[in-house]
Amino acid sequence: MALTRRAFVIGSAPAICWGEPCRRGFLYLHGQGGSKEEAAAFAAAAADAGWQTVSVDLPGHGARTAEAADLVPWRVVPELRALLAELPGSWEQVGLFGSSLGAWFGLLAYQDASLSGALLLSPVVDMEGLIQKMMGWAGVSEEQLAREGSIPTDFGQTLSWEYLEYVRAHPILHWPAPTEILYGGRDHLTDREAIEAFARRFACRLTVEPEGEHWFHTPDQLAAADRWQRAALAELG
Repeated sequence: MALTRRAFVIGSAPAICWGEPCRRGFLYLHGQGGSKEEAAAFAAAAADAGWQTVSVDLPGHGARTAEAADLVPWRVVPELRALLAELPGSWEQVGLFGSSLGAWFGLLAYQDASLSGALLLSPVVDMEGLIQKMMGWAGVSEEQLAREGSIPTDFGQTLSWEYLEYVRAHPILHWPAPTEILYGGRDHLTDREAIEAFARRFACRLTVEPEGEHWFHTPDQLAAADRWQRAALAELG
């Protein structure tokens, strides 16, 4: 039977509510280039485990393509904090699913939230390190970025001094939610040392898929992600 889905707006974000009403639910945050619709596979697994799912479009994505300039943490984080309070009122337990950039936004926004658990797929856990890596790819020095403020790159990202300053001023210091992480052994954005350090620091369970990339997209990778999320959901009970 196909999973029921209902489109609605929560706060300022277009959203989809997946599955039948229940007392437990997940908030799904996609990564860069994603949309609320990509939650379908997770929502099906969550429904099988007794959870409803709400997925939202982040600024610049899905139905919010005109808001690309708002995909910055000083705007996304307050939005996500407000959004959490507006999730279906019948939920007695709330979990977080975050992918890549969406996972980082969730980590920033919900450090002090009462989450029942979190599933993080290819999470960005060291944004400063990632920015520095991209600066190296573009041949941009920190002094140059500070002087120019923002610098477009030929790989599609715009380097921003304001963004880097924000990241340094807002480290992730607290993350109490029971957390499962799936990391691809061929991830070119997040170094394995960074993901392992994060997992140790916050007592997360880390699963490494050797042939996985940052973007899990091949049939084998998607099958591995499905096995992981179903096992992780079972752990939450």
